[in-house]
Amino acid sequence: MGAISAREQSRTANRAGIGAFIGSTIEWFDFYIYGTASALVFDKVFFPELDGAVGTLVAFATFWVGFLARPLGGIIFGHIGDRLGRKKTLVITLLMMGISTTLIGLLPGYAQIGVWAPILLVLIRMVQGIGLGGEWGGSVLIASEHAPKGKSILYGAFAQQGSPVGNTLSTLSFLAISQLPDEAFLGWGWRVPFLASALLVLVGLFIRMRVTESPAMADLIESKKVAKLPFWEVVRSHPALLALGIGACTIGLSATYFKSTFALSWATSTLEFDKSSFLTIILVANIVQIIAQPFGAVIATKMRSWSRAVTIMLLPEVVLLPVMFLLIGTNDYGLAMFGVAIATIPHCLYYAALAGMLASRFPAHVRYTGISLCYQLCGTLLGGTTPIVGQFLLNLSGSIAAVIAYAIFQVLLTLGCMLLLLRRPNYDARAQSASTSTEAVPA
Repeated sequence: MGAISAREQSRTANRAGIGAFIGSTIEWFDFYIYGTASALVFDKVFFPELDGAVGTLVAFATFWVGFLARPLGGIIFGHIGDRLGRKKTLVITLLMMGISTTLIGLLPGYAQIGVWAPILLVLIRMVQGIGLGGEWGGSVLIASEHAPKGKSILYGAFAQQGSPVGNTLSTLSFLAISQLPDEAFLGWGWRVPFLASALLVLVGLFIRMRVTESPAMADLIESKKVAKLPFWEVVRSHPALLALGIGACTIGLSATYFKSTFALSWATSTLEFDKSSFLTIILVANIVQIIAQPFGAVIATKMRSWSRAVTIMLLPEVVLLPVMFLLIGTNDYGLAMFGVAIATIPHCLYYAALAGMLASRFPAHVRYTGISLCYQLCGTLLGGTTPIVGQFLLNLSGSIAAVIAYAIFQVLLTLGCMLLLLRRPNYDARAQSASTSTEAVPA
């Protein structure tokens, strides 16, 4: 009976991990295609009266609107997820993302409906941001809270893996349609990835409906220990955790937008790369991330000191991000590809372990809200502003050196905040020690 129970637990945990991966892949695909489109086409379709760098800056501002809305999604769905369950929220958020993304693909441009085009684009982007704001925390927890003892980081990495895979699918889709003549690309080609989202959402819904509620949440509901106002409890009782969590998420979010949004725009508008060439460079970096990222979860799980693991992962990025920008600036295709690919490795290793580490620092009854606020507020304040700040610094100084300095600052901020966060109590370790004292859990 015990063996059957263990086998069933493992099967349930694997199903939850796969469900988190598939669902988050679809939702990140939806989010990333917007970032790519904002770099390549939105300035021309929705802001044609704004020329050159100004139009790009405004297009990036609409990209940031999605990040502005994400904390609201974290509050709304964190409340639902901490009171009613993780699974319910994941079905709702997937539908919100899929419908809003499809609507962007159907939206007329400025030439057809004038100023209503950018207004509607911003409104739909806000809905998309609210949906993703609730998605990430739920995906992480549905996987990590189903995990076997001592493997929460590994299972949390299932949800994290959805980001590079979604980014890869986004890049592949735009790489394919970038082969079209410019007129066709601007006229209808860019819409295809957005419309394809409708089919992916149906697949995601089928998988998510088969995932059971997480054990930690089921226990809270059964014992009637759910928080009445999770948002207020996090803000009132855990402000230091919230602040450190925001900082600890920084480079895990922003590095992707340094590469796939800011650098894509810089390379194709200021340097000598065409769209297909640089999208191929990003595609190779995404494939490197898909392969390398899971090892970050393995490293963190195997090492007794999570602080040492984080330091080993992040310190190389202080050197490799500047190298990436310098190699892109050579206008050499091979050097640029090498630079972007190698700079991907440190932050993707860290990103794999980030979810489990962050979740372990919040008690279960406010965990959904806590980690969602950390991640989404970071996205609003630091991650989503990366293309805007980068473009502003480039416009202001005329040099990529200012952007490099900003990237280094973000890496050091991330490292410092995570090291301080890991000094806080580990609630996963406490929960495990309540049932057994025979196995050590990293702090």
